[in-house]
Amino acid sequence: MKNNVYLASKPRYEILDGLRGVAALLVVGYHLFETYFHGGPDQPINHGYLAVDFFFVLSGFVIGYAYDDRWNRMSTWGFIKRRLIRLHPMVIFGSFVGAVLFYFGDCSDFPLIKDTPWQMVILIMLWAFTMIPIPASMDIRGWGETNPLNGPAWSLQWEYLANLLYALIFRRLPKIALVVCVIIFAFMTLILCLDIDVSGFLTARSYASYTVIGGWSLSPDQLQIGLTRLLYPFFCGLLLSRSGRLIKIRGGFWWCSLMIVVLLGMPWMGIGTEGDARWTNGLYEALCILVLFPLIVAIGAGSSVKGGTSESINKFLGDISFPLYITHFPLVYMQMAWVEKHKDAALGTHVFVAVCVLLSAVLIAYASYRLYDLPVREWLKKKLFKQAANR
Repeated sequence: MKNNVYLASKPRYEILDGLRGVAALLVVGYHLFETYFHGGPDQPINHGYLAVDFFFVLSGFVIGYAYDDRWNRMSTWGFIKRRLIRLHPMVIFGSFVGAVLFYFGDCSDFPLIKDTPWQMVILIMLWAFTMIPIPASMDIRGWGETNPLNGPAWSLQWEYLANLLYALIFRRLPKIALVVCVIIFAFMTLILCLDIDVSGFLTARSYASYTVIGGWSLSPDQLQIGLTRLLYPFFCGLLLSRSGRLIKIRGGFWWCSLMIVVLLGMPWMGIGTEGDARWTNGLYEALCILVLFPLIVAIGAGSSVKGGTSESINKFLGDISFPLYITHFPLVYMQMAWVEKHKDAALGTHVFVAVCVLLSAVLIAYASYRLYDLPVREWLKKKLFKQAANR
C-alpha cells in the first residue's frame, strides 16, 4: 500500500522558499553580467556561481525534513516518484524552451549552432527530457554542457544523484555515520577550494583556480568538481535537518537575504595583489560552503514570517525560484548573441535589453509555475498515487 499512497506535503519553511528565490534571482543577474564580463574579476555578482552550492544545502535540509520520518509509509520507488513529480515537469519545460530558442542564440560564442540541423535539436531535446547527461560528442552548442539546450540543468542532474544516494544509502545511516561522511566531504570541498590536485584531474583548470567553478561536463575534472560540490552541501543540509539545531532571529528572512546578496556579490580575492594570493579566494569559498550557507539555512528554518509584506514576498519568490532557475538560461543565450551583434549600441540600450531579459525570465517563470507546473504535478499525483486516507 505504501507504494501507491501519496503523502501530503508537510508545512513548508516559508523563509527557505523565499531564500531560494533570492538566490535564483542572483543567478540570473550573474548570468546577465557574465555576457559582458565573461566570469572575470570585474563581474558585479562575482561569486554568483556559489548559489548552486547554497541550493544543495537547502535541498539536503528539505529532503531530510520532508522524508526522514516517512519511510515506514513510503518505498524507495515511491520516494523516486515523488521527487520526479516535484522536479521533472519543469526540467522538461526548461529543455523545451531551450530547443524553441536554440537558433536565436547563433553567434561566435556558440560555434556549432549554425551547422546543427533541426532534427538534431529535436533529438537532443528528447534526450534532455530524460536528464541523462549528453556526451561531448553530441554537443550542439560548443560549450560541452551536459544539456546544451539549457545549461543550468547540470546541477539538477547532480540533484537527482543526491536523491538516489539519500534513498539508497544515507537515509539508513545513523547520525554518527552521517557526521563522519560529512566530515570527509568537507575535506573534499577544502581540497577543491585550495586547488590541491590530489586526483591529477585539475591541472588544466587555471581559469578557475581556487574556486569551485565547474561540474557541467563529463570530463574527469568536471565530474570531480560536480561530485565535490554536491556531497558536502547536500548531506550537511540533511545532517542539519536531523540535528534540529535551528536559530531563530527577528527578521530572519531579511537578514538571511542580505547575507546571500553580500556573499554572492563578494569580489574575487587575491586579484591585483603582489604575489599569488588567489588562495585567499579558495578559503573564502570554503568558508561560505562549509559554514555560512548552513548557518543561513539554520537561521531561515528557525525563523518565521508572520503575514504582511514579508510573507507575500516569500511566497512569490518561493513560487518562481525553481522555474526561474531552470528556464532563464535560454534567454541568456539569446542575450549573448544580441550583444555580439550590437557591441556598439549605447549603454542605455544594453541596460534596457538586460532588464527586459530579466523581466521576461521572471514572467516566464511565474506563468510556467501557475499554468504548467502546478497542474501537471497535480495530474501526475492522481495518475501515480492514491490519495492517503489518513493525513
